[in-house]
Amino acid sequence: MTSTFDVRTTAGRFRLVALAEAVSWVGLLIGMYFKYLGTPRTEIGVKVFGMTHGLVFIAFVITAVFAGIAYKWATGTWLLALLASIVPLGSVIFLIWADRARILGESEDATAAVRPGGPTPDKP
Repeated sequence: MTSTFDVRTTAGRFRLVALAEAVSWVGLLIGMYFKYLGTPRTEIGVKVFGMTHGLVFIAFVITAVFAGIAYKWATGTWLLALLASIVPLGSVIFLIWADRARILGESEDATAAVRPGGPTPDKP
């Protein structure tokens, strides 16, 4: 059984980076709040999360390219992934859709449960 965020799989790496991209977006939005509206006004949040989000954004795009190649995404799916990288928290929305549409592959347990007779035991 593999974990949802198993970095040994393309889907696991994509899920992990997509979640990190969303978290960095939230940090950047909070930083922007304190820069422009908060009390006291400070730029430290934008400086820290701006760089962090920039790096994670690049990682998300690269990971999406690798996932798209591995799972042979259609052109529309590629465009949705790129759009998701721009929209705040779009990576999580894309990830939820991708899991429901099963474009990130199926886990071994999911395919075993679908087979008639259920999972097959390991044979020597």
